[in-house]
Amino acid sequence: MKKDKAIVVFSGGQDSTTCLFWALKRFKEVEAVTFNYGQRHKLELECAASIANELGVKHHVLDMSLLNQLAPSALTRDDIAIEQKEGQLPSTVVDGRNQLFLTFAAVLAKQIGATHIVTGVCETDFSGYPDCRDVFIKSLNVTLNLSMDYPFVIDTPLMWLNKAETWALADELGAFEFVRQRTLTCYNGMIADGCGDCPACRLRRKGLDDYLAGRNRREAE
Repeated sequence: MKKDKAIVVFSGGQDSTTCLFWALKRFKEVEAVTFNYGQRHKLELECAASIANELGVKHHVLDMSLLNQLAPSALTRDDIAIEQKEGQLPSTVVDGRNQLFLTFAAVLAKQIGATHIVTGVCETDFSGYPDCRDVFIKSLNVTLNLSMDYPFVIDTPLMWLNKAETWALADELGAFEFVRQRTLTCYNGMIADGCGDCPACRLRRKGLDDYLAGRNRREAE
C-alpha cells in the first residue's frame, strides 16, 4: 500500500530524478521542490521544471539566493575553478546547502501535509561533502521533528548506493532512458551525457559504464 504524501528535493539531476521516480512508486501524492541559489547554470531550474511537468508533479521553486552570498562555490561562481586538491573538499562544495534545503523543504512539507522528505544524498559517492552523510541526515531528522513538532521522515534511497547501483535502481523503476537522456548532472550545464570532463560527468559515466557492463554480462550468461 502506498504511503500518504512526500516532497522530493529536486534538481533535475540523475540522483534526484531517480528519487522522484522512486517516490512516485511509493507515495499516493508527490510534490517536488527546487532551490534557486544562484547556481551557475539556470538550465538546471528549467530542466527540473520540465521533468516535473512531464511527470505531472506539482513543482515549487524557492529563492535561496542568500546562500550564494554566504558560501561562494564553483557551483555558483564563474571565477572559481571546478577542482579538488588532495586532502581538501572539492571547490563545488556549498557549505550548509543540504541543511538549508532540507530545512526549507520541511517547512514547505508541513504546509502541504507531507510527512516524507525525499533526498538523493549519498555517502558512497559523496566526494567528502559532510552534509551528505547518513549521520547528518539522522541528526537533522530529529531536529526537524523537534523544531516543528511534526512527524517528518527523511528518506534517502540512494544513501548506500554507488553510481552503478543508482543506474540499476533507475532501470528497475523503468526510468533508465528517461534519466539518461533528460537529466542535468554536468557542472558545465550540458544535459544527458554532459561534457564528459567535469567531476560530475566522470562519476556519472563511470557508474553508467560499470552498470552496463554488469548488465551485459548477466544477459550473456
